[in-house]
Amino acid sequence: MTRRLAQVAKKVGVSEATVSRVLNGKPGVSEATRQSVLSALDVLGYERPTQLRGERARLVGLVLPELQNPIFPAFAEVIGGALAQQGLTPVLCTQTKGGVSEADYVELLLQQQVSGVVFAGGLFAQADAPHDHYRLLAERNIPVVLINASIENLDFPCIACDDAVAVEQSWRHLTSLGHERIGLVLGPSDHIPSRRKLAAAQEAARAANAELPEEFVERAMFSLEGGQAAATRLLDRGVTGI
Repeated sequence: MTRRLAQVAKKVGVSEATVSRVLNGKPGVSEATRQSVLSALDVLGYERPTQLRGERARLVGLVLPELQNPIFPAFAEVIGGALAQQGLTPVLCTQTKGGVSEADYVELLLQQQVSGVVFAGGLFAQADAPHDHYRLLAERNIPVVLINASIENLDFPCIACDDAVAVEQSWRHLTSLGHERIGLVLGPSDHIPSRRKLAAAQEAARAANAELPEEFVERAMFSLEGGQAAATRLLDRGVTGI
């Protein structure tokens, strides 16, 4: 108990007596300090006292599929800063191959009684992936925001680019440069943003009185190596624009 008081007090920058007052529900502590002490308990992995467990922590889970792709650290920096301005503490959950799964992270975040979760890319964009952990968050009324296009029937706020407009603009740009053999590199077949891009590319080709042959469409995992391999295959088939 003494060790816990000391660690929490050090993290928050208050006295051990103040931490003790919060844990015992005593008056004389500002609401801001009280919330900081409770957040510190959560971050350090200590259980809240029974009488305080009913409240959600001022923690927000930030679940990322990886950190190798530089877009995800960029998301983490911006989202983390915005949360901090609201007095919330981001909890970074990064997946690794063979490591903790997205569903496991959701379970851990629920144990910490988080106030919300932000998913910057994840299984919600894959039609054939398991989605029960998202429904569990909905059942618990945990606020959730998704970044990137989502499958249907997940009624969470979603922030995503307009895939159809992006592809139409890209296609028009390449055709204006004189390209007629245009290839497309997509993610897996059940990836919702990729499905949208394929449909938009097929429509753009029809609008230009052209076709998008199957051999001009390649799929790859989202990695530098995957993109290079897919582009090489398309170039070998005579594609001049991708």
